[in-house]
Amino acid sequence: MPPTSWPKRSPSSKPPLPGKQPLTTRVRRGTRSLGRVSIAFTKGHGTENDFVLLDDPDGESDLTPDLIRALSDRRAGIGADGVIRVVRTAALAALPPGVAADDVPEWFMDYWNSDGSAAEMCGNGVRVFVTHLIRRGWMDLPDGGEQAIATRDGVKAIRRQGDRISADLGPWRVVGGAAAVAAGGDVKVAFPGLPVLPGLSVELGNPHVVVVIPDVETLEAIDLSVPPVVEPVPPNGTNVELVVPMHNQQIIGELGHLRMRVHERGSGETRSCGTGAVAAALAARAFGGESAPDHWRIDVLGGTLQVSAQGTATEGTVAALSGPAVIVADGDFLLAD
Repeated sequence: MPPTSWPKRSPSSKPPLPGKQPLTTRVRRGTRSLGRVSIAFTKGHGTENDFVLLDDPDGESDLTPDLIRALSDRRAGIGADGVIRVVRTAALAALPPGVAADDVPEWFMDYWNSDGSAAEMCGNGVRVFVTHLIRRGWMDLPDGGEQAIATRDGVKAIRRQGDRISADLGPWRVVGGAAAVAAGGDVKVAFPGLPVLPGLSVELGNPHVVVVIPDVETLEAIDLSVPPVVEPVPPNGTNVELVVPMHNQQIIGELGHLRMRVHERGSGETRSCGTGAVAAALAARAFGGESAPDHWRIDVLGGTLQVSAQGTATEGTVAALSGPAVIVADGDFLLAD
């Protein structure tokens, strides 16, 4: 059963995302267990990029950075890379950016990083979000069907392909264009114990920097317990993807193949990152030139994702991510006194 009470939020000192309108939500009353307020949650993951989902279809609840951090804590909480509030778009105080008033998707993915900061988009998260909606009976998505989901980065088209969910993340671009590709990157990235490496900035609605690593042994040895240092410093932070082309060839027939690790903005190293996998494929596609494929296999710590892209070497309107999305648990989280 959904909860009937959440604590009210005190005003947050965190500024909204640049150019994004902050969400205003309300509070709902809840159940109590042993005299303590509890929140019903669902736990899910996409290639082990994991999330806590909170049902709030009518927009009667609110999230605070403290609550998000408590839920995400892997020792004292549920443990997650991010928290997703499940809310109808009509219940929001204002339409998210990129959502037209005459074509509003029913559902909004209210996504937050584990450190309590808001994020524009999450490729694995949106697939888990839709899987949760289907399981709840709140969305009908037959095999081969398509639905739209509202996010802070606009509307995303979601398709079902058997037991896999595919998300079209929409427009993308290599930030520095052809000049950055020719130079091998547009930023410098420092990791502990390694020489400074070039990185290529890719924009997918959220920011990414892709760094090509020479071999798997180096990739596995890199310390991602601390954030990579990116210069120039991105004004809104960035996700950093480390990639190695596999089998000594960037391209295997018509399929590109990369191995990837990722340090996510606001979450640290994660087992997978959906938008990061897409950014990695787009960067490799740009470096590969005209002969590079449009379809890619991305091996992450938590499994395998598929990416398809359309457009030139440096920009396009379609970037699709496909992979598994799994619900693993329902439960109640007891709030601290």
